[in-house]
Amino acid sequence: MTTAFSMLPMYDWPETRTAVDRLWEAIGDALRGHGIEAPSELRRPDDLYAAWADDGLLLGQTCGLPLVRTLTGVEVVGAFDHRLPGSPPGWYHSTIIVAIDNDVTAIGDLRNARVAVNSADSQSGHAIWRHELSRRNLTGSFFREVVVSGSHRNSVEAVASGRVDVAAIDAVSMQLAERFEPAASGVRILTRSEPTPGLPLITAGVNADCVPRLRGALHAAVESMPAAERHALGIHAFIALDRADYDLIAERWRDADMVPPLA
Repeated sequence: MTTAFSMLPMYDWPETRTAVDRLWEAIGDALRGHGIEAPSELRRPDDLYAAWADDGLLLGQTCGLPLVRTLTGVEVVGAFDHRLPGSPPGWYHSTIIVAIDNDVTAIGDLRNARVAVNSADSQSGHAIWRHELSRRNLTGSFFREVVVSGSHRNSVEAVASGRVDVAAIDAVSMQLAERFEPAASGVRILTRSEPTPGLPLITAGVNADCVPRLRGALHAAVESMPAAERHALGIHAFIALDRADYDLIAERWRDADMVPPLA
């Protein structure tokens, strides 16, 4: 196997960058201990889709929606377990947030509201809405305005400032926002979504034979990290998952046919 690069972009906030680099140091050491040559540093590419689909990808982290809709050639290794309440190990959910002084009590109260979506290809910020609205029979064009914010952090700020009324925020990103983003003090959690498998760790399809060793290395890396370093990223364990575990995301996207994409 030719080692080219690795990337862990999904929770790589400025405030967590040092912790992400330390996580990679632990993973890199464990990979080499499992006979896999690993780069000494992470790559932080501008074009995530090109990097995710690159045959040189040793280990990367992506989102569940691109995985099931676009990244058909990659191998799923698993996901980190963030030990989120109400979600199985290795799974996560979205928190539905509104402004702290917004007195709505249920998602159904939000018809004709303004919603922030971090990106059209986000499972936790976009696709989750189609499922949650569909299962409540809140069909059709539910929101009167959709603002594409560019990131979960920006969506938190947009809700707090009153530019929009609501947003769905990946629960891990919400935890980071509560620690690092002042605007988080201006929002409250209305409810949370049904859980889905967590952000998938992937490798290029050409590395399929190495998946068992990658899983062993990831488990060893997390176990080797000091508790303080794991806490910095909210990582408690590594959970092996297969592509079939993510079929749930594709099924929910397909089954929500009475709710059009928001963005």
